Amino acid sequence: MPQSPIRKLVPYAEAAKKNGTKVYHLNIGQPDIETPKVALDAVKENTLKVLSYARSEGSEDYREKLAKYYEKNNININATNINVTTGGSEALLFTIGSITDPGDEIIIPEPFYANYNGFSTASGVTVVPVISKIEDNFALPCIEDFEKLITSKTKAILICNPGNPTGYLYSKDEIQKLKQLVLKYDLFLIADEVYREFTYDGHQHHSVMSEPGLEENAIMIDSVSKRYSMCGARIGCIVSRNQELMNTTIKFSQARLSPPTYALLASEAALDTPQNYFEKVTKEYVSRRNILISELKRIKGVRVANPKGAFYCVAELPVDDADHFAQWMLEKFDHKHETLMVAPASGFYSTKGEGKNQIRLAYVLNKEELIRCVEILKMALISYQK
Repeated sequence: MPQSPIRKLVPYAEAAKKNGTKVYHLNIGQPDIETPKVALDAVKENTLKVLSYARSEGSEDYREKLAKYYEKNNININATNINVTTGGSEALLFTIGSITDPGDEIIIPEPFYANYNGFSTASGVTVVPVISKIEDNFALPCIEDFEKLITSKTKAILICNPGNPTGYLYSKDEIQKLKQLVLKYDLFLIADEVYREFTYDGHQHHSVMSEPGLEENAIMIDSVSKRYSMCGARIGCIVSRNQELMNTTIKFSQARLSPPTYALLASEAALDTPQNYFEKVTKEYVSRRNILISELKRIKGVRVANPKGAFYCVAELPVDDADHFAQWMLEKFDHKHETLMVAPASGFYSTKGEGKNQIRLAYVLNKEELIRCVEILKMALISYQK
């Protein structure tokens, strides 16, 4: 199993803290946004006498309520099209396990969420990368680049929309190009859509589940983690109209018995969160993004892509090895007894040598802290280059 590029530097961060250095965490997508009160109250005020197993695929009440939420987002499905999982991570693992055999291949635009590689490795599946470029803002690579990678072992194309780690939001036209390709070769199109609510600058999210003609090919991965700032709840789901696929994923769910009952209660209640919650959160993320990007662009030698969604950006630094630089910041650098933890972007690529001078930053801190973080980064680069 590959190490997590997001978490592998934790021991160095903990050591820095023990030595009295404050560490700002831009390495992990843990929002500081408050979880909706309605979700927390559902757990605090419940009257359960026995904390029993849930159904393996999640309670029918939750799945029916979830289907109504999707209907508001132009995704018309029913409860039988949903399998509730222990986080979006388990949804990915169950999906890969259901559609592949060892030795099969999945094509993924890179950089990509590092655990796609981990879950594929766990299933004996090969990730076949197609590179997107920072100079193109990490837009979808040419369809011809995908097509020339398709073999008899290819089972799916996997995208994250909006993207982690890039923040890129695929357009309707890009989704339709992928649609035509998967239909041509009878592949699955898996879309990780956990950041659906967070799109900026008037751009709209286009779900693979809203595309007609993909009924047997489209698989959506979803989660409450980012939408409601409920990362610790560990509730996600697989959504597909392909009944054979869903029947197979449920076998995996039965093997792990059930998703956590308290988290299901919180997640069901979270669906009552008013729309103005998302409007406020999105406004806050736009403000943070704008500050972070503008401040980064003021550092000589730094290039940064402008995200259209989610809450991440990828920055290219004037260093040869961002992995070494990120560890050095924790081990040997501080500015006024403060330092920074970032995620080296090489861990989001499977092509050797790609992303060596890039980092991923999660703008999940308040605006004042983000400004301070960029100041620390600037001073660290000056010191490191010396």
